[in-house]
Amino acid sequence: MGLLSDELYEFAKENCGGNYSDPPNALCAESIQAIDDSDAQQLSYIWANHEGVRESLGVRKGTTGEWKRCDRDLPYTRDVTSTVEIHSRLRREGYPALIYSGDHDSKFPFVGTQAWIRSLNLSNTDDWRPWYVDGQVAGFTRSYSTDLTYATVKGAGHTAPEYKPKECLEMFARWLSGDPL
Repeated sequence: MGLLSDELYEFAKENCGGNYSDPPNALCAESIQAIDDSDAQQLSYIWANHEGVRESLGVRKGTTGEWKRCDRDLPYTRDVTSTVEIHSRLRREGYPALIYSGDHDSKFPFVGTQAWIRSLNLSNTDDWRPWYVDGQVAGFTRSYSTDLTYATVKGAGHTAPEYKPKECLEMFARWLSGDPL
């Protein structure tokens, strides 16, 4: 999608050897950090730590420290390597689900999400088609058996509502009300 410069892409490719989630060396870690750094992330950090915003959100002084977008220092004690069985069980129990992806998500690209959904072995109930907000294509969607809806959000990155709040709110509101996207 042209989100990275050729030089940064080649630098990461050369130094990471395909291992981008657990950088094997300092040069790889440096390239991953450069990819993670962006103006949007800096603005969200400034916004979320602004005293007026914290007050509006009901964050009482002294109750929590500085807001961080991704706290990589959390002491996880377990790692879930696959959620396929969890989602399969939820499908069997009849829980509806909405799964969506920003089509510019460089962390979890939508093609990977689609492959993951295919691994659930569900039948299509509504073929791939565009969905609209205010007469404009907002993304594409497909419905599956057992009440699963998948949608892309056009022009959105990893945190789709951050990039396309209007479209994501409309998508979620329609899904909650049982209306088609």
